[in-house]
Amino acid sequence: MEASHAAYVAAHPTPMTPAAGYLFRMFREYQSNEVIVAHYNFTGKLYKNKYRDGLKPEAIVFLIICLLIVLENAVVLVAIWKNKKFHLPMYYLLGNLTFSDLLAGFTYMVNIITSGANTLKMTPVQWFLREGGVFITLAASIISLLAIAIERHVTMVRMKPYQGAKRGRMFALIGASWVLSVFLGILPIMGWNCMGSLEQCSTVLPLYSKSFILCCITVFSAILLAIVVLYIRIFRIVKSNTQRPGCGPQRKGLARKSQKYMALLKTVTIVLGVFIACWLPLFVLLLLDFCCPAQSCQVLFKADYFLGIAMINSLLNPIIYTLTSKDMRRAILRLLCSYCLLTKEGHMKKFGIPFLECSTSKTEVPSHRLEGLETTVSSGNFTPTTIKTIYPRMSKT
Repeated sequence: MEASHAAYVAAHPTPMTPAAGYLFRMFREYQSNEVIVAHYNFTGKLYKNKYRDGLKPEAIVFLIICLLIVLENAVVLVAIWKNKKFHLPMYYLLGNLTFSDLLAGFTYMVNIITSGANTLKMTPVQWFLREGGVFITLAASIISLLAIAIERHVTMVRMKPYQGAKRGRMFALIGASWVLSVFLGILPIMGWNCMGSLEQCSTVLPLYSKSFILCCITVFSAILLAIVVLYIRIFRIVKSNTQRPGCGPQRKGLARKSQKYMALLKTVTIVLGVFIACWLPLFVLLLLDFCCPAQSCQVLFKADYFLGIAMINSLLNPIIYTLTSKDMRRAILRLLCSYCLLTKEGHMKKFGIPFLECSTSKTEVPSHRLEGLETTVSSGNFTPTTIKTIYPRMSKT
């Protein structure tokens, strides 16, 4: 009786609902290696045996760059962790940027090792995890730059940041940056992809939908624009206060603040210039990827070079965002070579990087009265006492 019932069930299976059928089909396709081969073949990536050979010389160069990114950012994180003077909200934001850059270097290193011939052995799930990891960490790095710009702008506008409110704002910015990055990164594996619709596929990322690529270009371009706008507003605030009329001691103070302002201008110009130089080529390539039909734009097959240029930003971020701070620079140098930095009397030797230096010996005083302008951009460590010293008229109003 039971055997006949089992035979009847096997011969007459229960019909699936449309939702269950879609999930079953998606699960089956996500585990099929043939999907990867079909998508890469459709986009033309299998023609030159790139995915049949091992690592090429340029891939080894990128691996070395990724290793430098990991080591460099790890040193910065250790310096922030070991020095209590850096346990401040803005340094936590810098630490978040450094951590995301470190993960970006690590995930891209894994991406390179598992590329080439290993790509065609993957299932779509493994492919989405590999590419999604790189996407999430790079997105977190970009959004962290926006979080830092927001914090600096709010600090300059309010002029009196209370530590408690600033700490809560810092945690909110860090949490929001990772939530948005993860959300964007998991959209393809959650269904926003081109599986089953080859004509909608990206050439650079053959399982990603072109519409998803366009969405990412739009989001990241908006982030870049927001960063530029915020820093322009910071410039205007600082410039309006450094140009206040004065005489006697006030005129000397104004000259010193003007020097600080010029150093500030140089630093942020480097920041924005490097960011745009590293990411703009990749943005243009992805925009071209959206516009070009499959196999019609040969430059799309060189996407690894464009992504490598974008990765260089993660290599330069610690230099630009932390080494412009004299305290951070000394902490890192002390961490790497403490014996090289101490004089016979036990004092710290003076080190300067003229191109990135935000303060000069002529304008630096023991009480750090003019440190506010530097730290506004370099570290954001802005206190009410410093504000009153720099802008006495504003502190009275």
